[in-house]
Amino acid sequence: MNLGIGTAQFGMDYGISNKDGRTSQTEVASILGYAREAGIGVIDTAHGYGKSEGVLGEALPRAHAFRIVTKTPAFPSRPVKPEDAAELERSFQHSLNKLRQPRLAGLLLHNADDLLAAGGNHLYTKLVELKTRGIVEKIGVSIYSGEQIDALLDRYAIDLIQLPVNALDQRLIVSGRLAELKRRGVEVHARSIFLQGLLLMAPEEAPPSFDRIRPLLSRYHELRSKNGLSPVEAAFCFITGITEIDDVIIGVSHLDQLALNAAAFRRDYSARDRAAMGGFAIDDPQFLNPALWRLNAA
Repeated sequence: MNLGIGTAQFGMDYGISNKDGRTSQTEVASILGYAREAGIGVIDTAHGYGKSEGVLGEALPRAHAFRIVTKTPAFPSRPVKPEDAAELERSFQHSLNKLRQPRLAGLLLHNADDLLAAGGNHLYTKLVELKTRGIVEKIGVSIYSGEQIDALLDRYAIDLIQLPVNALDQRLIVSGRLAELKRRGVEVHARSIFLQGLLLMAPEEAPPSFDRIRPLLSRYHELRSKNGLSPVEAAFCFITGITEIDDVIIGVSHLDQLALNAAAFRRDYSARDRAAMGGFAIDDPQFLNPALWRLNAA
């Protein structure tokens, strides 16, 4: 398992616990310098992350070993049309230009439902073409649910998948879908290991919309404190025990934060602590999918 950097904060204000706003260009350069020295391999970005791709393009050294993965814009028309596939290629070329890279390690459909919709094969065919031309190494999709994984694996050959998993959201582990992805040789990137920062916040600081699970959050923090784990360490304690994950993508907004996360990632956790921090699974999408949080008002 390796550590990777998510760059949403490089291009916009992002995350429920983010109080720093968008990361400055100078800080981005410092973060990338540290990541390079620390052997951090993957940089994850997206068309939809505001100015992130352009910021990265200015900060990346001319010669580097980072594996850069970006994501497409959404394609809301139904059915998906051949023109959407042409737009996918145009947006990818635009991403290459902003990132100042001749090729990327990965290109993901940001919205899995675009690939699963009628006509989604047009998008997949374009992804395969870009891979065949050698300007992207691996093609895949970012998903939110196990049902999306099932449908995708039934229809397409996927190289790379990005998915949510954390101490609260264990649905893909319990269902066996992570194991199935591993069996098929799909590279797995785990995101949302802090649940957009919710697991790093004191329970009383969580918004009122989380009142229903506030007692669970309190028990989680009481146990991790009892076991001598910081909030960051508790999250990594859980995630680094999942052998099916290839890369853990963490959002970063400043250098000290990255150094803290890298140290927590490298820590040797006990099997007892891993088992303890794994005892908080829930299955309610209203709390596990940040896209639904706005619908979960108090």
